[in-house]
Amino acid sequence: MANSRTFTATAAVPAAATTTASASAARGRLRAVAPDEVVHIPDFLPPGATWLPAPQHTLPTLPGQPPMVGYLVLVPAAGQEPAEPRPPATGPVSVDPVRRSAEVDGRPLDLTYLEFELLAHLVAHPHRVHTRDQLVTTVWGYGHVGDGRTVDVHVARLRRKLGAEHRRAIQTVRRVGYKYAPPASR
Repeated sequence: MANSRTFTATAAVPAAATTTASASAARGRLRAVAPDEVVHIPDFLPPGATWLPAPQHTLPTLPGQPPMVGYLVLVPAAGQEPAEPRPPATGPVSVDPVRRSAEVDGRPLDLTYLEFELLAHLVAHPHRVHTRDQLVTTVWGYGHVGDGRTVDVHVARLRRKLGAEHRRAIQTVRRVGYKYAPPASR
């Protein structure tokens, strides 16, 4: 299949010549992309938008053709400004999403992928109560098959890894869900 092509929302502008104005003017156009061509997709997204690979089961399949690759583009609602990055929480738990590391009182935590995602989400929104369903949708993804007990198990593991002194930072809100409440400054 030497002629196989993939279509992507990009512009027919060389990468070196791409400017903010030309990138925004070229948004929404489709063009064929060679299998070995590298395209920097974030240049073509609207401000505040993020993108992630679409689950394979949501993409159409064509008999005798290789599987398709698709992406979900998440765009803020009209009139909403993109969220500003939040400063790290003032409590003893710190999360670095770029390095994908978490610490409690300077001690690194050994977390699984989902434990890290759950802790990062809770720490990024201190004192906000999250229902189990919200956490499943946000952390596990909309296609997750399971229930709120999954969240309960992961919260229990997180509390154990935070240690006896800091386990109360993740609080249970009865019959609702969980929240991260860093202790007051000492």
